[in-house]
Amino acid sequence: MRITQKLARESLLPISLRYVCLLSIASIVHQPTNAASMLSIENKLLPTSVYLPDYSYAGYHFGEKQITAWETTTHIDVQDFGAVPNDNKDDTKAILDALDHAHTIDGHVTVTLPKGRLIVKDILKISRGNITVSGEGMGKQGTQLYFPMPLSIIDKTPKLDELRKYLRLHDKKQRNAEIYIDDYFSEYSWSGGVIWVQKEGTRPVPYLEELDEQLPKLARVKKGKKGTKILEVSDVSEVSVGDVIRIDWHNQNGNQAGIIKSIYGDTDLKIGSHHFDFPNRPLVMQPTQVRSVNGNTIEIRDPLLHDVNKDTPAHISSWEHLEEVGIEGLSIQFPMGDSYGHHVEQGFNGIYFTSVFNSWIRDVSFNNADSAILTENSGNVTISNIHSYGTRFGHYGVHLGSVHNFLVEDAKISNPTVHTFSMNTKSTKSVFLRGVGFAQPTLDQHAGANHQNLYDNMTFHIEAERDEKGPYYDLWFGGGAGYWQPGHGRYNTTWNAKIFVESGADSNETVRILGQTEGPDARVIGVHGNREFTVEHYPSPHISDINSKVAIPSLYEYQKQKRLEK
Repeated sequence: MRITQKLARESLLPISLRYVCLLSIASIVHQPTNAASMLSIENKLLPTSVYLPDYSYAGYHFGEKQITAWETTTHIDVQDFGAVPNDNKDDTKAILDALDHAHTIDGHVTVTLPKGRLIVKDILKISRGNITVSGEGMGKQGTQLYFPMPLSIIDKTPKLDELRKYLRLHDKKQRNAEIYIDDYFSEYSWSGGVIWVQKEGTRPVPYLEELDEQLPKLARVKKGKKGTKILEVSDVSEVSVGDVIRIDWHNQNGNQAGIIKSIYGDTDLKIGSHHFDFPNRPLVMQPTQVRSVNGNTIEIRDPLLHDVNKDTPAHISSWEHLEEVGIEGLSIQFPMGDSYGHHVEQGFNGIYFTSVFNSWIRDVSFNNADSAILTENSGNVTISNIHSYGTRFGHYGVHLGSVHNFLVEDAKISNPTVHTFSMNTKSTKSVFLRGVGFAQPTLDQHAGANHQNLYDNMTFHIEAERDEKGPYYDLWFGGGAGYWQPGHGRYNTTWNAKIFVESGADSNETVRILGQTEGPDARVIGVHGNREFTVEHYPSPHISDINSKVAIPSLYEYQKQKRLEK
């Protein structure tokens, strides 16, 4: 079963990328670094020349506020609208009526779901902020939402029409004669969910240029330094303390632009055309919040991703979004069944989070999902204590696309997936923390200018493959179209990865951990487990502490503790 899944996953790569994997072009084999070259814990255990971003601002309210039950909220019980658990009858209308009513109430609203099984045959939509959907837990004695039909049947909205048109306009097809597939990509391959959060009128991802509209520009940023929080701006008349804004860096200078160099450094890797073919779309987006205004100087809540100057210009935009949306205490269940194939998924997708800020998903399980959680166009969300399991071969476990400062902690992905823990297009400063992957898990850095992201204190249960050189495993198994390559930008970091080889390598064998289509200036710090390991990563990263635990188990938690102490 698992060997078949592995082969299937490899066959999904574009032919050019498979050739790279087979030839191991320019792979760098790294042996353990002498610990004496490292600095003290207080100095991050790294040489001063090795830059690490501050990841500690990821999560709900920049990691500075706990997710707690609202003291003042209006409770709406779906049972009052006719939902009856465990009666094997359709509860769709009752739940939709309860949600519709919640949207009409001022202030924070909590829609409560009872213990037991509820049957739902439509999308549960949330289009305003200050709504929590809360069940009685994700376990067997909690709340189960059973969705017997996929999005390809129940989605009657026009929200993905732009994507549908784009796929056909550009002949985006999955062609695999061996399994009789020659069809357009499914719009649900990376979009949509049976719980769908989106502010009305927003576009999760722009596809068709004729639909592009520029967000209102609030001010031009005249000066700012990467890693600091101070911006000198042209005008503050449209900016107030507490505002949620977005800092946008555009590329209007082609493949030699300053923002390209800031994302990728002095790399020889080919930069895909999408980095410079759309000058009117921001290449880097940083949603943040205004902390203070002093003259023409603005202080924001988290550090700048890049410098702002004449070579890397940026401006402040308004940003349409929802705040304080929560999904918690649920089990989302789909019927058993096989996957039809990669990129032609029917849409058994769990939660779709887009255009949200300071929100959360916690204590939620997913059974037989194509993708458990998909995200776009959002910032500062905490996803905590989730479990995806089942027999369907899924596309994504957790997908972070075009998001900033996401924290995904304690995610357990047990079902087989193509991309288990995905840092996707334009994602920045996001963190997977203490995740556990089974069934040949992958760290997917999915191209598209994703950069400055962190895989922190993760655990992987693997079955090694073998070639003429011995046992190996593709851990950093990326995807993404050629027009969005390389696999990632600078400073994507893997910290303190634990790997348990369950089969495929004898106890005295060394297992090669591969990452063959990645990006420049990665950091791989700490890889250990129940075998000896070497790392073959292209391009060459900064690497240390192979076959030993890092003295700081979690970089995110260490940085956050140090920051909050100040």
